[in-house]
Amino acid sequence: MASSRALKFVCLVGCIMFMIASTTEAAIQCNQVVNTLSPCMYYVLGTGVLTQQCCNAIVGLNNSVSTTPDRLDLCRCLKNTASQFSYSSRNVALAAGLPGKCGVNLPYKIDPSTDCNIVK
Repeated sequence: MASSRALKFVCLVGCIMFMIASTTEAAIQCNQVVNTLSPCMYYVLGTGVLTQQCCNAIVGLNNSVSTTPDRLDLCRCLKNTASQFSYSSRNVALAAGLPGKCGVNLPYKIDPSTDCNIVK
């Protein structure tokens, strides 16, 4: 059950992270994204508080993608992962608020319906 919730969370936060794009050379692997976002799981599920570890993960992920292809890969990874689980509008709202609460400015709306092809 916890694994299912963790994956739900990662899917939701994944939608967040695809939009949090910034700076690094190597492409990020999808399983790395899921693992990176695990500190945010309980917050996005509504069963925990926002932690510094979660914000560190968001800032780190934001700093890990610098090119359009990397951001597209990240978006696709997160959307693919998210599509495998059910989530509520509350989960989406909590995930959408994470970047701002962690001091990361995004020019995109964090939402499962976001079109990855518009990511630049």
